[in-house]
This record gives sequence, C-alpha cells and structure tokens, in this order.
Amino acid sequence: MAYRMNDSEVEQCDFIHVHEDIVNQVQSVMPDEDQLLDLAEFFRVFGDSTRIKILYVLSQAEMCVCDIATLLQMGQSAISHQLRVLKQMRLVTYRRDGKTVFYSLADGHIQTILAQGMEHIEE
Repeated sequence: MAYRMNDSEVEQCDFIHVHEDIVNQVQSVMPDEDQLLDLAEFFRVFGDSTRIKILYVLSQAEMCVCDIATLLQMGQSAISHQLRVLKQMRLVTYRRDGKTVFYSLADGHIQTILAQGMEHIEE
C-alpha cells in the first residue's frame, strides 16, 4: 500500500480499501461509549499541572494539605480544591489521624501511570 508523504497533510492511503478482518477484530474488543467517556475524563484530570504536581508529591510520601501547600508554594484552599477533584476521580485516598488528614495515592496504578508518563517524556 502506498502512502502520500506531504508534510502539510496527514498521510493517507492512495486508494480506499477497508480491511474488514482487522476492523471486525478491533470492533469486537472496543469498549462501549460510556467506558470511553469515563477513560477520557480520567485522563483529563492529568491535564492540569497542579494536579500532576500533587499526584507526584503523593507518589513520594503521604502528606496533609498543609505539607502539600508548603511544598508547592500554594494556598491550602487551592490544594484542597484539587484534592477534591482527585478524590472524586478515585486517584487519591485519605486517612484521618486525630485532627490531621493525610492523603496518598489511591493505588499503585496511579504511580505506574506517572512513572510511564515521565519515562515517555524523557525519551
């Protein structure tokens, strides 16, 4: 199959031919629309640099809002707002110790996503 190599355009086939076996194979494992929307929403959360910073610091240690705010040189209310978003998306969890609430990553998947993202941008 020949491809056009014009820098101003996306490469396209020179002729239209659908490979039905490949299309059917992929279609059989394609998630439904709601799952794809949820996945897009999940990755949208990673599109904010403040949330990425919070996730990164929590990948290093469990911290309270005061610790995170000090480390990132931001206000506690801004950190609390972002933590609420991260908690709603089940990316962080918390535990109470007396009057202090400590936050941490919800699970190892989040650590893996961050590590793979860093690996990708460092290539």
